Amino acid sequence: MIGRVPSWTVWVVGVIAVIWIIPILGIVVTSVRPPQDVTLGWWRPENLRFTLDAWQRVWDEYPLADAFWTTLIVTSIATVATMLLTPAAAYAFHFLNFPFRRLILIIIINAFVLPVQVVVIPLFQLWRDTGLIDNILAVLIPYVGLSFAWSIFLVKNFMEDFPKELIEAARIDGCGPIATFWFVVLPNSLSAIFAVGILQFLWCWNSLLLPMLYLRTNIPLPVLLTRVSGTYDLNWDLRSVAAIVTTIVPLVVFLVFQRQFASGSQTRAGAKD
Repeated sequence: MIGRVPSWTVWVVGVIAVIWIIPILGIVVTSVRPPQDVTLGWWRPENLRFTLDAWQRVWDEYPLADAFWTTLIVTSIATVATMLLTPAAAYAFHFLNFPFRRLILIIIINAFVLPVQVVVIPLFQLWRDTGLIDNILAVLIPYVGLSFAWSIFLVKNFMEDFPKELIEAARIDGCGPIATFWFVVLPNSLSAIFAVGILQFLWCWNSLLLPMLYLRTNIPLPVLLTRVSGTYDLNWDLRSVAAIVTTIVPLVVFLVFQRQFASGSQTRAGAKD
């Protein structure tokens, strides 16, 4: 029987939630108030006025819509590719026997400790020689490739507790490795797969270094956010608008994936048609 939650924990969680909400509220208020009214602080009630001029300026002066679609396309492709390839690789490393399996796994996981900054220059030279500079493949390939270090490790650890009886039953029914993966392992690994999807989406959406270096024409939102910042004028109102547009989609995706994550935690037995 689950005991009653102490009342003090509710107060502690409430205080932490308020601390987290205050900066978000400040960004929203700053984006809809004139810059001169928030110079001394967005929380000051003096000359309380609201305007959408900052939203209009960002929309007119910067390619906000193009940056949004570029970010959405690149992030969606990288996330879907990782969610499809990672469980297949984890299944192969955990359930199949092939030469140098352990060595290859160690090499892939060791890439987890490799900083992204280390591969920036070699990748730039490679993309320049192959003509992929200012091509979305220049960021898609590193997004998916660098994610294998942690995503395969995460899903493989999840499969450590996978019921082997399901694998044996599938083999008795005549399922080969691909059919076993598709009908048995994949439906029962949704919680780990959606966890990978959440982390990959957030990482790709907020990534700044790789697209800043490799993309020129179609830039994503994080790169656009750096361009909104003025050299001599801080442009707090414009930056607030860009920050809201940049963060709203990851928040919505996180909430949607959380539901899928909870539903996927229930193990479902696969079947062979």
